[in-house]
Amino acid sequence: MADAWGRRRAVAVTLAIELLLAGVVFGAARVSSPSLGADYVDFAGASGAAVAAAPVEASFTWDCGRNEIGHLSTANVVVTPGKPGSPHHVHDYLGNRSVDVGSTVDSLAGAATTCTNGDESSYYWPVLRTVREGESDHGGAIQVAASVTLTYYANPRGPVLPMPRFLRGAVGDAYAVTNGGALAAPVWSCEGAGARRTLNYPICAQGRRVLRVFDFPSCWDGRRIDSTGHRRHLVFPQPGGGCPLGTFAVPRLEIVVAYDIPRGTRYRIDSFDDQRHSPRTDHAFFVNLMPDALMRHIADCLNSVAGGKECAA
Repeated sequence: MADAWGRRRAVAVTLAIELLLAGVVFGAARVSSPSLGADYVDFAGASGAAVAAAPVEASFTWDCGRNEIGHLSTANVVVTPGKPGSPHHVHDYLGNRSVDVGSTVDSLAGAATTCTNGDESSYYWPVLRTVREGESDHGGAIQVAASVTLTYYANPRGPVLPMPRFLRGAVGDAYAVTNGGALAAPVWSCEGAGARRTLNYPICAQGRRVLRVFDFPSCWDGRRIDSTGHRRHLVFPQPGGGCPLGTFAVPRLEIVVAYDIPRGTRYRIDSFDDQRHSPRTDHAFFVNLMPDALMRHIADCLNSVAGGKECAA
C-alpha cells in the first residue's frame, strides 16, 4: 500500500510540474512547433527542467543491440506466458532470441542472445510507430531504435545483492488510462534534456532524438522471483535510494531507447484498444538470465567502485 501511494504521489507531482511548465514551453514554441494533439508536449527550450538529476553512482553497461534483427512478438512472457497477445500490441524483444507466442520464462534458459556478453535475459517494451495522415488506428511503420543502452547502477545508500536467476521486473502500466494512472511512469524525454521526464510524447528539438527511459525498481524482497501483479517482490526505492523495510537493494536497471523521429512527425506506441495509444501506458519488462558468475561480478564491482566510475566487463 505504501509503495502504491508513493508511486501515485510521484505521478501527481510530475503532472503538476508539467502543467506549470506548459505555459512557459507552449507559450514560447506554439507558433513554430507542429500541433500534434493533447498527448504531445514540446521539449524545445525546456532542457533539464522539472526533475533534479539523480546521484551519480557506479555503473555497468553492456550491449544487446537495438533489435535491428526485428525480433517482434505479441507475447508477454511475464504476464501471459505461453499465450499469444493482442495482434495490435506488439513488443520489441532484446536479448534472448527464443521468445515467441508459445514461450514461458522457463523455456528461455539456454537460448541464443543478441547480447555480446552472453546475457540470456529478455528485455521488452511496446513497439513505436510513426503515423501518417489517414493511416488506420493500428497502422504505422514500426521504428527500429537508433540505439539502446542497458545500464546497471549501484545503490547510493549501501551494497547491492546479485539479482537471482529468473527475477522478473516491471515498470509502467499498459492499462494506465483505465486503471487510473497510479502505476504510470514518466519515461519519455529528449536527447539533451537532462533528467527531465514526461508522461506525454515529447516533441524534440530538430536533430534531437526521442528517448524512452525505463528505470526499473531495485529493492527485492529476498524471497520471490515473481508475485501477483509482478510488482510486489521488486519495488522502487524510497527518495534518496534507500530500500523499504524488508527489502534488499539489487543492481538498478535502466534502459534508454533512442529514436530518430523528425520534429513534427506523429508517433505512438502500440497499445490495447481501450488505452487510445496513450503515452501514459508505456511500460517495459525484463526477465533476468544473466550468467550467475557475471551477475556476481557486476554486484561486486558496483559495491567496490567509486561513484561515477564504470565497471569493467
